Amino acid sequence: MPDKDQERLATDLGAAVSLLMRRLRAASPQGELTPTQRAVLARIDADGPSTIAALARAELVRPQSMRMIVGVLEERGILARSPHPTDGRQVVFSFTDEGHRVLRDVRAAKNNWLAVALAERLTADEQRTLAEATALIRRLTEE
Repeated sequence: MPDKDQERLATDLGAAVSLLMRRLRAASPQGELTPTQRAVLARIDADGPSTIAALARAELVRPQSMRMIVGVLEERGILARSPHPTDGRQVVFSFTDEGHRVLRDVRAAKNNWLAVALAERLTADEQRTLAEATALIRRLTEE
């Protein structure tokens, strides 16, 4: 059972991570993608081409909702459909060249904002401390 200090640290860390994520989302090109669309693109980037059903399960949304999300991305030329390799009733969605460009631009904007913030707001010692904390946060997320 966590003690009071651990509970407070958990609350503070969760709040700080949430704020960082909001700042990173705000730093990416305005109007480019919604958070849900970004999550779908990140999933396809990590796992490869996917079906609507698999994306819906992974993102914990209804297949109908995922159809709408993917439909918008397809209309914008970010995703393209192709026949499923083993199931003729399904289609898989993967990146187009435009999709790769959009994902690259969004990530570059986020990374640039964060690198500038680190350089301008933290001392060298604080940056080293953050590097150590980053390794610890990574360990917390391992399964």
